[in-house]
Amino acid sequence: MVTSLIGVAPSAASAAVTPALTDAVTAKLLGVAKLSTADARRDTRVTVSRTSGRWAFGTAVALAPRQEDAHPTGSIFIARSEPTGWRIAFDGEAAFGALAAESPLVTGQERNVLTTTPTPLYAGGDYRTGMALPFGVGQTWTLTSGPHGWGGTESPYSSIDLAGGDQVVRAARGGAAYTMCQGWIRVIHDRGYSTDYYHLWNSISVNGASVGQGAVLGNTGTDVTCGGAAYGRHVHFGLRQNSAYVPIADHDIGKWVLANGAAAYQGGARHGSAWAGVGGGVYNYGALGLNQAVVDANGGGVLTRRAGPGTGYGSVGSLADGATVTVSCSANGTSHTGRYGTTALWDRLSDGSWVSDAYLWTGVNGPVNGWC
Repeated sequence: MVTSLIGVAPSAASAAVTPALTDAVTAKLLGVAKLSTADARRDTRVTVSRTSGRWAFGTAVALAPRQEDAHPTGSIFIARSEPTGWRIAFDGEAAFGALAAESPLVTGQERNVLTTTPTPLYAGGDYRTGMALPFGVGQTWTLTSGPHGWGGTESPYSSIDLAGGDQVVRAARGGAAYTMCQGWIRVIHDRGYSTDYYHLWNSISVNGASVGQGAVLGNTGTDVTCGGAAYGRHVHFGLRQNSAYVPIADHDIGKWVLANGAAAYQGGARHGSAWAGVGGGVYNYGALGLNQAVVDANGGGVLTRRAGPGTGYGSVGSLADGATVTVSCSANGTSHTGRYGTTALWDRLSDGSWVSDAYLWTGVNGPVNGWC
């Protein structure tokens, strides 16, 4: 086990950082990582970055072997000393938000993100993320690996690998950023989501800094300081919700919907009817707004806009496959079948025209912006 202390005065450190704290954080970490204390205790790193009185804040990482199908796992923690011992919570847990609301170690900007109450998985059937791809908007990078586990072939398939462009890795959405270990940055966002970025070179050093969407986090690389393997520079990009990695498939990232393949590292992404498999290029269209949708004409072509919610209304124009639209509200109309099934739902767009929801990807199985 490695224990380190960053940016804490000796007097403060002696008051709050004790073997009991690091032992308690390590025990919780190993339980979450499903590792045995005997096997992994020497391969953990607890970094206490802030203390004040009976409060402590930092990161806990379970290092991994430097081999394929292995990646480090870790969490940001808040701890408070109580008469019965240390009370510890990891990012994404309900208790973490409660402690963040009370802790004097959490800045006002951090508190806005860290105190978010965990939502049901995928927000109860809502797969919207508001995220761009983790590189510059307007660039095309290569999807070097399709959905796979954070550590490789294990489930869930939470991660993808990307490389190319200017090799500058950027935050997929704004939030609070933390250095988990060298080459590994985590950004905690709203809606219960966070994103991980690993194998970075020249990664920034952050301890809760507020970053905007597109903020530079580092460069693609092959860094495996905390474990794993990397062949050829890339970013290993993972999606988390609440306190765990979640399937990245069906989520929209940069206006692409990720999809699993028959096995780990396969699959790809879809933008409208366009498909990019492993080795293909993905253009970063930017983030899809939470009241927006991407036209999927289910085979290319155009989508007819109507004067009302049904084919009995007159045509008022068309939309190209892959176009982005803003939805004002929804209503029921004539039934249609698209890529994701049959529905009678129609969406009223911001220009007053109507289109069938069967030919839109919104990330929600139902109205994206309420009923008309």
